Amino acid sequence: MSALPGRPDLDQLRHQARELMRAAAANDEQALSRIRMVSQKQTLSAAQLAIAREYGFASWPRLRAEVLRRQGGAEPDAGALAVAHSDSDTAHKSWQEMREWCARLLESRTGQGVAEWNEQIAAGTPPKRADEPALRKWLSAEGVTGYAQTLLVWETFGYPGFLVADAEELIGKQYADRPQLRPVFDAVLRTLPALPGPVTVQARGTLVSLVSPRRTFAVLKPTTKSRVDLGLRLDATQPGGRILPARDLGQATVRISLATPGEVDDEVQAWLTKAYDENTAPPTGKPRLPARPKPVLGTMTVVVQGSELPGLTCQPEPDGTVHRNVHVALATTAKGIAEGQPWLTVPLKPGLAVEPFPGDAKEARWKVTVTVRGSADDGYDFTGPSVGGDRTDRNLGLVWGDVPGDGTLQLFRGAKLRLVDVPPDLITDAMRPGHRLVARVRLTDDKGNPVCARLRPSHLAWSAEPSGPAAPARPDVNALGRTARAWVRSPGGPRS
Repeated sequence: MSALPGRPDLDQLRHQARELMRAAAANDEQALSRIRMVSQKQTLSAAQLAIAREYGFASWPRLRAEVLRRQGGAEPDAGALAVAHSDSDTAHKSWQEMREWCARLLESRTGQGVAEWNEQIAAGTPPKRADEPALRKWLSAEGVTGYAQTLLVWETFGYPGFLVADAEELIGKQYADRPQLRPVFDAVLRTLPALPGPVTVQARGTLVSLVSPRRTFAVLKPTTKSRVDLGLRLDATQPGGRILPARDLGQATVRISLATPGEVDDEVQAWLTKAYDENTAPPTGKPRLPARPKPVLGTMTVVVQGSELPGLTCQPEPDGTVHRNVHVALATTAKGIAEGQPWLTVPLKPGLAVEPFPGDAKEARWKVTVTVRGSADDGYDFTGPSVGGDRTDRNLGLVWGDVPGDGTLQLFRGAKLRLVDVPPDLITDAMRPGHRLVARVRLTDDKGNPVCARLRPSHLAWSAEPSGPAAPARPDVNALGRTARAWVRSPGGPRS
């Protein structure tokens, strides 16, 4: 495990993640192996997670938070991506920065980060991931729209090539074979500080987008070797004079053809201002409200009490594979881990295995806090770091795996405790002050192997009970082996 430098640089860590992703895309075996330790996907978030885990942090946000803590400052928010109103402050913003902004937007709107949403998408039914339209339809129903939705689509189906390149690199390629047009592009950028508000400059593969705080209002594209097209999003403007019809310019409805810097005059400035104003103001008419998470009703304590564990060895697979040093743990994300709790990484999975119990333990016990949304009348919904599944399949998950002592749990099966199957009256009772929801689980199936899949009433019983004073059973950390014991963490990093 690498040690984080005393004065770490967040930009350098981002660069490491991008380089790791590029190497994996080039089929570098070492890079592929590093990413596969945390995910089956070759995405930027997977590369960032791999870097974070290598430095001893449960997630990229925790690594970033520690870097910022050591720097004694705070990370710029979304406004820091905007172009300031002076020529000297105008800069091209990379799509790597934009991706992190989208990730923060996703988490602020939904309460869940990229890793959590990726888990839900990966665990969904095949039709959900059949193609991009199907995924977008499902995400819209879940209240994820706009840039946040596009980010999750890229996470699932792959990022465009321009997303792993720097802004200057992308712009340089656009004008490499037509350098005489670069001054036209620069002349348009010099007009941006005169606009009424902040502008974000986003470089893509073949064009550059100019984005207001609401959405893209203009694009710049060197369409031929003799002209740059300034595309404008002006829904009510018809072609006429210098205003021409737009084709293949993203969301632009009209365009202005520019051949020399001198053509970027006051008229062009006026049209840019008009496009900015129209795409910054709130939309007119009755808004179409996307599906949103149900309002928060409160929190509920859930205690999972496991008994009849199967032992340290088992052979559940048809091929007779023997699993040794078997442990069971609660599946969660980095946000679901409290200080001092032992946890293990799960190779090829973004989630973590918290409080692992050996398979020969007398009992196993986990305690989690779940956010309850909605009401008994319109139906309860459940969210939180340890809650998996979509709205029709909210569940707490148990993971079974071999623990070789290297800080990992080698997953071979999992089990679902479906919260959506709990009778509403039990949820109501469990949310009363001084009460909790209790799940009693038989952890061995009828063949003597670890239970798996959706647990049925024969192996799972729910009840609402008063909160008891008894301390919860805790896993024997010493049983995890010397290397695994080092994975007991505090928010700042590993400790033994």
